[in-house]
Amino acid sequence: MSARDWIDKDFYHELGVPSDASDGEIKKAYRKLARELHPDANPGNAQAEARFKAVSEAYGVVGDAEKRKQYDEARRLFGSGGFRPGGGGFGGFGNGGSTFDFSDIFAGQQGNAGAAAGGGISDLLGNLFGRRGGGTASASRPRRGADVETEVRIDFVEAVKGATVPLRLSSPATCATCHGNGARPGTTPRTCPTCSGAGLVSRSQGAFAFSEPCRDCRGTGRIVDDPCPECGGDGVSTRSRTLTVRIPAGVNDDQRIRLAEQGEPGGNGGHAGDLYVRVHVTPHPVFGRTGNDLTIKVPVTFPEVALGTTLTVPTLEDKVSLRVAPGTASGRVLRVRGKGIARRDGQVGDLLVTLQVTVPAELDEQARTALEDYLRATSGQDPRPELTAMLEKRSES
Repeated sequence: MSARDWIDKDFYHELGVPSDASDGEIKKAYRKLARELHPDANPGNAQAEARFKAVSEAYGVVGDAEKRKQYDEARRLFGSGGFRPGGGGFGGFGNGGSTFDFSDIFAGQQGNAGAAAGGGISDLLGNLFGRRGGGTASASRPRRGADVETEVRIDFVEAVKGATVPLRLSSPATCATCHGNGARPGTTPRTCPTCSGAGLVSRSQGAFAFSEPCRDCRGTGRIVDDPCPECGGDGVSTRSRTLTVRIPAGVNDDQRIRLAEQGEPGGNGGHAGDLYVRVHVTPHPVFGRTGNDLTIKVPVTFPEVALGTTLTVPTLEDKVSLRVAPGTASGRVLRVRGKGIARRDGQVGDLLVTLQVTVPAELDEQARTALEDYLRATSGQDPRPELTAMLEKRSES
């Protein structure tokens, strides 16, 4: 994609968010659209596939903090009403007697304090369009591919112990037929004669001379005379692939796992981007989690905590016995060491058992009589002395 094409595109519009949207809003919009437009959800729908590519391209720019900053600055400088390469003009300059070559600016030969933080417009556009060192840099320089994000859901036990899950992806990948050069097998791209492979040409317009992406090679510096039949000369095709992803033990809900160079392929032999797998963990019906400790709530009766007892409590793998001392209060947390989640450093968390006194919904006659006898036997005991003292003090006043 040429510099002009990038600046002309409204990536915020593609994602359906305003230009001042937060990073979280942008990510949420992208994930929603990616699920709706994914080729797996729209088999044979070319329009949905095209939108999916456009949305992925947009998120690859505004979803990256540094690229978004550069993109916003470029649109501010060269958007509607400002200077546009090969376009109308720049500010009020246009009637001067001498020609000013803006390629000097893009090549970093003119200082510009108003450009991006100390680097000039050269650095701003160079970073944004994959070039450094100004407009004289070769357009054939390798470019890193965009990062890709997908999601996977696992159950609670798999998150605690770790798991290996297959992941099927439909995403842009290096064309297997032409191996990414865009030419039909047996042929090779040739250097663009218009720009001599630089990807940029200088044009004069009125009093100005501008450097802009070469229109013949679309800024790539190469011309493909016989395009690859699979990718149409792009060097990239959409295909399905299956990856085996190792989910480490102890992964948290909504945690991202990075798979290096499993994202979109790079350009001109550049490294592929990374694949980020966002893990969603299905809650367990019995166990919870606090950091690397497992938690469980165990119902107990009043006689059990009042008189003391021994409880048998399940763990993820077996069971343990716990001694409850007489007079234990409801809500007390008992710790079973070494029965939690294994950490990467080899340490293991604990099992935290919370005791909860249960109240029966119904009582038979014998149980009711026994409780009434207990109530009379303990009538002299005040279970809430602090509250009683406060109420008596307020009554006196």
